[in-house]
Parts: sequence; structure tokens; C-alpha cells
Amino acid sequence: MQPITSYTQLLALYEKEKVRTNLRLRKENLAPDFIRLPEGCRADSAEIHVMVCADTGCAASNSLGIADQLDAAVAKYGLTDKVKIIRTGCFGLCSQGPVVVVHPERIMYTKITPDHVEEIVTSHLRDGHYVEHLLLGAREGNAITNYDDAVFFKKQVRIATRNCGVINPASLEEYISQKGYLALGKCITSMTPQDVIETVKRSGLRGRGGAGFPTGNKWAFTAVEKEPQKYICCNADEGDPGAFMDRSVLEGDPHSILEAMAIAGYAIGANQGFIYIRAEYPSAIRRLVFSIEKAREAGLLGQHIMGSDFSFEIELRLGAGAFVCGEETALIASVEGNRGEPRNKPPYPANKGIYGKPTVINNVETLANICPIINNGPDWFRTIGTEKCAGTKVFALAGKVNNVGLIEVPMGTTLREIIYEIGGGIVGNKALKAVQTGGPSGGCIPAQHLDTPIDYESLQKIGTMMGSGGMIVLDETTCMVNLAKFYLGFSVEESCGKCTPCRFGNKYLLEILQRITQGEGTMADLDQLESLGNIIKEASLCGLGQSSPNPVLSTLHYFRDEYIAHIQEKSCPAGVCTALLQYEVQPELCIGCTLCAKNCPANCIKGAVRQPHIIDQSKCLKCGICASKCPRKAIIQK
Repeated sequence: MQPITSYTQLLALYEKEKVRTNLRLRKENLAPDFIRLPEGCRADSAEIHVMVCADTGCAASNSLGIADQLDAAVAKYGLTDKVKIIRTGCFGLCSQGPVVVVHPERIMYTKITPDHVEEIVTSHLRDGHYVEHLLLGAREGNAITNYDDAVFFKKQVRIATRNCGVINPASLEEYISQKGYLALGKCITSMTPQDVIETVKRSGLRGRGGAGFPTGNKWAFTAVEKEPQKYICCNADEGDPGAFMDRSVLEGDPHSILEAMAIAGYAIGANQGFIYIRAEYPSAIRRLVFSIEKAREAGLLGQHIMGSDFSFEIELRLGAGAFVCGEETALIASVEGNRGEPRNKPPYPANKGIYGKPTVINNVETLANICPIINNGPDWFRTIGTEKCAGTKVFALAGKVNNVGLIEVPMGTTLREIIYEIGGGIVGNKALKAVQTGGPSGGCIPAQHLDTPIDYESLQKIGTMMGSGGMIVLDETTCMVNLAKFYLGFSVEESCGKCTPCRFGNKYLLEILQRITQGEGTMADLDQLESLGNIIKEASLCGLGQSSPNPVLSTLHYFRDEYIAHIQEKSCPAGVCTALLQYEVQPELCIGCTLCAKNCPANCIKGAVRQPHIIDQSKCLKCGICASKCPRKAIIQK
């Protein structure tokens, strides 16, 4: 692409390029900057766009190989003039991957394998008949011919993930076709830095990294600093177990983050940005490096952007995957090349951040909202969400739910809507026990709070937090004591060890939980868990330590009866804690077939042929093989 030397030139390029992606846009999207699909294009379309998800999730299931095969098959049947195969970002429905979408019909094929490629190309792309047995929902007996009709997509509003699944993230031209870099051009040609800050303030955008601090205020605090050198830093150190929101945005729409960082730099007076990303995200890193290079070549980053006086550079800083580096002062230390440890605040990064200079740190999802706000205005953004929490929130929906994947919903959407409508309910129609939000720093929301609207204040009221967006659904087979032990074990492993409450306190909490799950706990342990947990919250140095006891305290609050059962009855109600399990033979059902004894690895089952058998509990390994082998279901777990 030739260098773009003015905003006028960029606008002209947008007018030329916008037809590239018209075919892939949904009609009912209400955002004014999203181009609407022209009426009648389905019948008149001379082109077919086949979108193949190339996000890490689908790529792990060979979606890139499937895309290569589609390319070859399209060439084989002489369809290259009509059909384009496009590698794109995440559609969100990860449990159905690899996903392939065909436009303009908006047909989604799911769980595609190389064996399906020939049929899709010949039946659909060549002959015009969709392949019914591969349609979304076909395997469950509910084939959907337009994926917008699926409940999973109907309830969502995509702002931060607007371009994922729509554009080729490796193409700057396709990003520009979706108004890419127009927001930056608008800022540097017709808005003052203060105008930009006021626009972000009036939008009500709050940081999506967990704390929910107003983004416009954070920018304003840094803008007033008199230091000539300031920095913008994108926090892409996504460390929560099960979370992949930031990775998906960076892989599917990298230019939107680069553009937003440049806008933030213009607003606060910074000419340098850093993206702090963990080295565990190689695909996202490759796309960022490639995109930065292309944007620089096009005059959209670097010196004199679009011929203006504004210059902005972006560099990557790779982290080693330490959870604590998601905390902003630890992140700053790591960006500077030091060990990732937090420090006391104040001074805050807005006053003294990277290399001691004023710094704005925003996470990926926060930045992904900036360009639509500039393009559409703050009033539009405030029409979505709630009064105190405008806009949407992206969640990585995981656990015991049917539709595992990436979702984006308006703030104020209830957990019930997310789990039973978008998520498709609980796997196997089991009972919902709780929802865990906020990762290792969050808490568990019991089923009685299913109608709680998702926003910062509502979640805090019931003892949990928004976090960066991990949402784990738990069913009746989950042991809440064991779950608390898992998350606390994660925090102990990831603690930097700098402050005593976190370093020793959490380790002692974990020892108590291990005793309880081994059947060696006492009722006094429960008081100690609460007391010590609250001390750690109050006395730890950073946000990681202060929030680390949350899983323990919230499960104690809502599921205390499970703790008591482990201690007093020496039993695990969910049947998870191995040390508390016991397998017993029901003599009236046992036919003495000896299958259990033959398969027992501990040789602890005795009995004569055609006589009831007996398990020696002192030798039993609790592996459950005997129960799985018994043809009469005569062995039960207690």
C-alpha cells in the first residue's frame, strides 16, 4: 500500500475499499458506523466469501489445513474468479469448531474436517445447494440456515469483537474497509486532545481489565502531567485460567488496538506505546508484529501520521507468563526489564509509570472500544448497557455449559440469559450449582443469584467481581471446596512472594483446604479460613494478593454446608474428593462374576464365583474401575 499522507486520502481509500467486506455484514447491526448489507445482495451477488476461523482455538483443530484444502478445491473446480477463501478471527462458537461461514447466505458450517471440504465446494460453492448435515445445529436435529437466527448470536452485541469473523486480520485494506483508522484521522485533524478525552469520559467507558476505573479519567490524569515523555501501554497479559478474550481480539482485529493506542497517545501527549503480551500467544504476537509493520509502511504509525505533526511508535514487550504481571505496577517493572513485582501506590502509573514517566495502562478490551466511540459518539455508546456501566462486556464462557466460546453482551445482561440462552444450558441437563467469575481473584455466584445483572456494582454486592472476563459454569458434580483449593493453589503458585500476607498467608490457607479435602479438617478450620482470608485481603501489597482469598471466602459464604460435610461427615457431596470416597458392593445385586476383582489394580476385592464380593477398604485406591466394570451396577460410590 502506498503511504497515506492525509486524512482526505484515507477517506478516499475507505470509499474505494468498503465494498470488499459489504458481503459479510449483518443487516440488523444498529451501530451507525457499520455498513449495512445492501438489500437484495443475496440474489445479485456475483461473489462468494468463505470465512474460515483461523483463531488459535479452531487452528488447533486444523482449520488452517482446511482453509488450504478449500483453496485447492476451489482452484480444482475452476471457481477462483467467484469464490474467495478468507482466514479470519473468532466467531465465538468455539465448541463447534472448526467453523466455516459462507457469505452472502450467512450459512455456518461447524465441526468441519478435511473430509467435508470436497462436499462443501461441489454442493454449495459450485452447485448452490447448502450441505444440510454440516449446518450449525444439524447434529442436534435443529439445522439453522442463517446463523444470525441462532440464539447464541441473537443476544449478543459486538463492539469490541466487531471485526472478528468479518475481516482478514492480516489485511490492512480490509480493516480500512471497516472504517479502520478513520477514528484516528478524525482525532488528529478535527479534535483537540482535550476533545478526545472528554468524548471518552462522556461515553462512560470503564476499564475492562477488572477494576472498572473510568478510562477517560485515567487519560485525563496523565494528560495534565508536565513531563515531555509519556507512554501508552496495552496490557495484553491475559493470565486468568480459561480466559482468551484478549488473545482473540489481538488475533482477529490487531489494527483496532494499534489505532486505539495511537488515539490515546494523541490525547495524553505520548509518542510511544508498548504492548505487553505473554510469549504464550505466538499467533497474536505474529499478527501484531505484521500489523505494526504494515501500518508503519502506510503512514498510519510512525513519524507524521497521515502527514500531521503527530507521531506515534509501538513496540512489543514479551512476558514470561507470570500472573502477577497483569497487575499494573508489576507489569511496568517487567516492561522495564526487571523482575515482575508490584510496588506500593501512590505514585500511580499516571504520575510515575514506565521508566518513571506518566503512563496510561489499558487492557485490550478497553482499547477495542475506543474507535467505535470516536466514530459514533459517546451518546451512542451510552445507549448500550446500564446507566453506570455503559457498553458491552466480552466473556470467555467455559465449563459445564453447552456453548463454550467467546461472547459479547450488553452490560446488565443477566447470568440466566448468558447461561441458558446464549450458552444453551448445562451439559447433560444437570443442575447448575454456581458460576465463577473473575478468575482466581473472583468468587462464585450460586444459582439463586442467576437473575443478577452483569455489571461491576451488582457483582460486588454478591461477593464477586467482573475480572477480565473469564466465566466458568459449574454444575452439581463440582465440589466447591475442591474448586476453592484449585484457585488458591494457582494463586500460591503465581505469588511473587514480595509481601508476607500473600506469600505465607495463602500457603497456610491452602494447607487448611488440603486437610479438609483429605477428611482431616476441624470446625475450627472454618473460622481460621475466614479470619486469615480477611487479613490477607487487608494486608497484601497488590491487587493479586488482596483478591486471592475471594474464592475461599465466597464458597464459604454460599456453600458452607459442603465444608461441614467434608469435616463432620467425612464425605464429599459432589463425589470429587478422592480421599473421602468409598466404594461398596451391594450384596443383593452382586452375581459374583469376578469382573471387578479381575480389573482391580490394588487386588483388594475378594469373593468366590457366584458369591457376593467384598472390597478391602484399607487397600482401596478409590480409582472406581470396579464400579465401571460391574455389569449389574452392584458397586456404588459413597
